[in-house]
Formats: sequence, structure tokens, C-alpha cells
Amino acid sequence: MTDSPTIGQKEISLFFFPLLLNVQLMGVSHSIINAALARQEDFLTALAAFSVAMVLHLFFASPSYQNHTITIAVVRGRRSLRGTVIFVSLVATYVSTMLALIAFTPIGDLVLVRLLGVSGEVAAEARSVIAILVFLPFFTGFRGLFQGLVIRARRTGLVSLATGVRIGALFVFLLLGRPWFSGPALGAFALLTCIAVETAFMGFFALRCHLPLTGCQDEKGTLEILRFAFPLAYSSCLQQAIPLLINAVISRLPDGTLALASFGVIRGFLFLLAGPMRNLQQVYLTLVKNTADARVLASFCRRVGSGMGVLMLLTAYPLNTAVLGRIMGLEETMRTYIALPLAVCAVFPLLYGASNLLRGYFTGSHQTGILGRSTVYKTLYLLGCWGILTLRPLPLPGVAIAIALLISAEICEASYLLGRRRYLPLS
Repeated sequence: MTDSPTIGQKEISLFFFPLLLNVQLMGVSHSIINAALARQEDFLTALAAFSVAMVLHLFFASPSYQNHTITIAVVRGRRSLRGTVIFVSLVATYVSTMLALIAFTPIGDLVLVRLLGVSGEVAAEARSVIAILVFLPFFTGFRGLFQGLVIRARRTGLVSLATGVRIGALFVFLLLGRPWFSGPALGAFALLTCIAVETAFMGFFALRCHLPLTGCQDEKGTLEILRFAFPLAYSSCLQQAIPLLINAVISRLPDGTLALASFGVIRGFLFLLAGPMRNLQQVYLTLVKNTADARVLASFCRRVGSGMGVLMLLTAYPLNTAVLGRIMGLEETMRTYIALPLAVCAVFPLLYGASNLLRGYFTGSHQTGILGRSTVYKTLYLLGCWGILTLRPLPLPGVAIAIALLISAEICEASYLLGRRRYLPLS
């Protein structure tokens, strides 16, 4: 790598902030659903069931959430595009099958009641959510492919525009679905339909970008793409095992239902305020050409991550009543319960951003196996914590334990990746 800088803060901002807006808008859609469920008659069960169902869905669907990254990294012509489409279709079929098994077979009760330890009422409501989401993996899978093509063309504003359309559609479908659905099933119906609308718009935008898919000498074929993509896919899957394992820990605590519902609300804010930092992986792959570029991007990460942390602190305390009470519709007891854990999460955006910069480096270097191993170690760490906490429960609120596990697991992964980055030569 050379040291002459080719990018600046302005260029990164113009590329990144539309992607940030995209994730913020996606976070808003989940918060809108939580706000709608918080106004249901049995709001605690509705919030807990939707939270558990989404954690399970994210776990199984997570391999497809690397589709835009894979598209950016490997699509260089029609041959590599065809291979990527095959990968996307295979993963979507697998995810849809797994969701159907949870929703419509006894495996659902085995996972929800025996493994995750939720109550029968919460499990039944969660299965109704998953049943509606069975075909969602095909929409999210191809949405990621289309997003990757648009991002490669540096038209990131179109990604945010499609998500903005999704937010508008969400309000419409929440109203249209009321005669047929109630409780968490209403949220699932609205989520499925608004993402279908978003995917249609992204497909249209990808066609309009007119990428020069003429191929190149080192263009990858289908088997090469599968070898490159599957470590990223199972790494993404294990990433989503983290909240699943945390749910399994806290659901067995004395305040299990309250902890599950509260963790779901906090994860909505993490998605809103820390989620955008995952796009630093795509920024790295698209813009970073040398070590000087990487340093500029690291500085950008520190600034944005710190700003997001401040917003989380403001939400936890000065704006607690306004945001959590008036907007989210949470009762005072629940607002007090989650205030301190939400404030502690102020460190998470910066930590998550650093991890995704490192993930961008290893993806760009085509060393995706290291990313797979990092999430294996992270998962093993949480399994160990699960065993210890089962034998010796801590006298702490369930949501506090959940946040401590979430942050410490992220520290473990970032430390491992940083160690591997320092060990390997620059490329």
C-alpha cells in the first residue's frame, strides 16, 4: 500500500451518511412496530414474543445479510453476478425452510420453550410471527444483492430512498392489517409487506444504475464465490446467535419476561444508533485503497461512533420521558428499568464500528476464514457465560446481564480481529 491519501472526510461522509440514514430508517421501522405493540392490551407478551421471534428470524436469516458485502467484493461481470444470484437463492431457500420448521412443526416448541425457556403463551405468539415471515428471506436476500450493486455504483442515496419508501409502506400496512391480525402478528405482517415494497424499489434502482458488467481477467465463478461467501455467511449467522444466546440466559431469570421485552426495546435503539456503523465494512471495501485511506476512515469511525453514543446517553436520561414514554409508549416502571443499561450501551457504536472496519479489511483481503473463526470464539465465550450463569445466577436485573454479555462479547471479537490484523502483513 502507498501512503498518499486519496479520500477525505467529505468523500467518506457523502458515501457513508446515506447508508447511515438507511440503517436509521430501518431501525425506525422496528421501533415503530415496537411502539404499536406497546399500545396493545397485553403489551408485555406482545413485545416479548415479537422480540424472541425477531431474534430467531435474524439468527436463521443472518447469512443473507452479507449479500450486499459479497456483491461489492466479487461482482465484476455477468459470470460473477450469476454465481452471486445462485448463492443468494440457496441461502434464501435454506432460511425459509428453517423458519417453516420452527413455525409449523414441534421443533418450534422444542426451540422456544425448552431451549430458549420462554413461556407457552410467548412461544405461541412468537410462532405466529415466524409463520408470517417464512417468505421474508427471499425479499431480504435479493434486497441485499440489489443494494450491493447500487453501492458499487456509489449511488448510496438510492438505498436510503428505498428504505424511506419502506417506512411509509409500514404505516400503511399497520393500518390495513388490523382487520386480519392482532398482537405481534400484526407487526410481522407489516414488516413482511413493507420489505417486499423496499425490495421492488431496490431492484428498479439496480437496473437503472447500468453497471459495466463486462467482466475482468480475475472474475470469480460460482464455486469460487461460494467458497468466498460461505465463511461470511456462517460468520453472520453466529453473530446473530449472540442475542439468541443472551435471550436464552435472561429468559430463565426471575424477571425473564420483563427482561426479554426490555432487551427487545434496547436492541431497537442499538439497531438505530449503532447499526449504521456496520456500513463501515462496505465503505472500507469501496473507498479504501491504501493505508492513508484506512487512517482517515478510522478517524471518521471515532467521530461518528462517539456522536451515536452521546445520542444514546441523551435517550436514556434527559430524553427518557419524551422518547421512551411519549413516543415509545413505555410505562414509567419499564423506562426506569432500562435507563441505566441503555446508557451503558453508549460505548457500543464505537466498539461496533471498530469491529466492522476490521471486518472490511479481512473481507477486502479475501481472508474471510478469519472472520468465521472470530465469531466462533465469540459464540464459545457466550456459551461459557451461559453455563456459569446457569450454575451461579447474579443478583442483577435480567436486562443488565443481557447488556453486559452483549458488550463483553463484542470486545472479545474486536480484540481477536485487532490481534490478527497486527500479526498479518499489510496488503
